[in-house]
Amino acid sequence: MTRSSIDVSQAFTDAIVSTCRTTLGDSLRSVVYFTRDDFETLYIRQDLYGGDEEMARAAKERLVENERAAFGPHETYSKTRDDSSDLTRTEFGEYEFTLRIFSEGFVGRAVIGDHGVIVTTDELELSEFEEMEVAICQILEEESAA
Repeated sequence: MTRSSIDVSQAFTDAIVSTCRTTLGDSLRSVVYFTRDDFETLYIRQDLYGGDEEMARAAKERLVENERAAFGPHETYSKTRDDSSDLTRTEFGEYEFTLRIFSEGFVGRAVIGDHGVIVTTDELELSEFEEMEVAICQILEEESAA
């Protein structure tokens, strides 16, 4: 099985997973940290993938490849403004997070700079997800500054 080349500290992993578990509870399915080049699965709920790490990594690899769009120019909303004086903001404000809603759960993605976190859940209230994503972004910003 291919392992990640990302060196994720235990303190960072604990902060991310603890934030997700606290805000989302038993609805949390998985937490994945990712960069442009690699990813590390930080948490997988025990009842998923039959405990098979290789199967879990393969499933998350497909998810990460899809969510890496955040690093590409095709998901840059700064071009939606006519005023070129502030290309970091759009008519919608600053980017916070992406939430994809499916019939049986959610996929959330928060990206700060060159790294991000993907969280998958069962169905839940949107307000719970927003609270978690704001906290994740704060942790990612702190990690970027370190």
